[in-house]
Amino acid sequence: MIEDTRIMIPFDEALSRAISMVQPLESEAVAVSDACGRVVVEPVYAQIDAPRVDIAAMDGYAVRLDEARTDQALKVVGEAFAGTPFTAALGEGQAVRIFTGAHVPAGADCIVMQEYAQRSGDTVTFEKGFGPARHIRKRGGDFAAGALMIERGTRLSPAAMIALAGADKADAVVARQPRVAIIVTGDELVAPGSAAAIANRQPDSASYGVAALAERYGATIVQIFRAEDDLATLEEIATQALSLADCVIVIGGASVGERDFAKPMFAGAELELAFSKVAIKPGKPVWFGTAGGRCVLGLPGNPGSALVTARLFAAPLLTALQGGDAWAEIQTVPLPLEVPLEPGGSREIFVRARLGKDGLKPVANQESGAQAPLAQSSWLIRRAAHAPAQVAGAMVRAIPL
Repeated sequence: MIEDTRIMIPFDEALSRAISMVQPLESEAVAVSDACGRVVVEPVYAQIDAPRVDIAAMDGYAVRLDEARTDQALKVVGEAFAGTPFTAALGEGQAVRIFTGAHVPAGADCIVMQEYAQRSGDTVTFEKGFGPARHIRKRGGDFAAGALMIERGTRLSPAAMIALAGADKADAVVARQPRVAIIVTGDELVAPGSAAAIANRQPDSASYGVAALAERYGATIVQIFRAEDDLATLEEIATQALSLADCVIVIGGASVGERDFAKPMFAGAELELAFSKVAIKPGKPVWFGTAGGRCVLGLPGNPGSALVTARLFAAPLLTALQGGDAWAEIQTVPLPLEVPLEPGGSREIFVRARLGKDGLKPVANQESGAQAPLAQSSWLIRRAAHAPAQVAGAMVRAIPL
C-alpha cells in the first residue's frame, strides 16, 4: 500500500477513479414479484401488444359513428365487459353497452360516453355534445410486441415495475445484489441504547444511516462489525469482512493519527488505493481502493460526513457493481434557494438542506458531527470551490440525499 497523504483530488476525478476499478457482479433471474429495486442487466422487450385489441377508454355505448345521431334510436343488442367481450359483429342500427377496458365489437368505431346516452328499454338515443373523441384505445397504442420496454442498467422503480409486468414478463434478469460489510472503528462507540450507562461512550449512529443507504441502492448488509482502535483486532475483522462481502465500507479511522487504522488493517490484503483524500466538504478524508479483489470504501467517522460521503460514493459504486449508470446517481437537479448563501470556500461543498415551498434552505448546523439536522436534510446543494454568494431565489444544483 503506497499512499501520499498530501494529494487531495477533486470529487469528479475521485469518483471516476473508483468507478474504473469496479467490475459488475454476475446476473441472476428473479421473479417479477422480487424485482423492484434491482438493476436489469438485459433489456426488457414486450411479449405482447398493449392493448392486445381495440378497447373502450370510457363507459358508454359502442356504435357506428355515422349512426350516432340525436334523432335516431339504436337497438342495444348486448353488453361488453373487460375480459368478457361481446363476440358478435355490430349490425346496422345497433349499439352495445360497453365498459372501460372491454373489447370494441367488430363494426363499431366509436364509444359514446354514457353521460350523453338516454336509455329506454332496449334502445338508446344520444344527446348533443358527444365527441369528437372516439374513446377507443387502439391495439398496440401503448406498445407493440417486441418493443423495448426497459433499457439495460435500469434500476426497477415502482413505475418501471408496471412496465415490466405489463410486458408480460414473469421474471427479470438482474445483477446479483452486492454484499456489503460495514466496519465501524472507535474506542468510544457502543451499540445504541447502552451509551447512557457507560462513561465516555457514545452510540454508534453512522453505521445505521450508511447501512440503510446501501440497502436503498440495492445492497444486502451481511454484517456490521464494531471494533475498538486496535490494529491486530481490526486486521482480523478486515480479513473476515473481505471473505463475506463484495464491498467493505469502513467508518472512522480515516485520518493519520496514531490510532487511525482504517487503511493499515487491509495491508495484508494488498490494499490498492485509488485515492486517499478528496477536495470536498464535508468528507475530505474519504478514500477508496481494492483489497483481496473486493471494493473498500473508507468514510470519515463523523456521522454527518459519513452519510454525505456514503451518498456521494457508496451510492454510485453500488450501482456500478450492479451494472447500472453510476454517474446518474449523482446527477443534480436545478432548484431555487429559499435563503441567501454565503460565498464558498477552497473546497467543493455539499450543503445539507431541506426543501420547503419556496425552495432549498440549508439546515442550521453544517458541522461534520451534527446528527439532529440530518433528520431534516433531504437534499445536498452542490457548490463549486470559491462559489460566489447567491441570493434567495437563485437556482442551485442539488442531489437528493
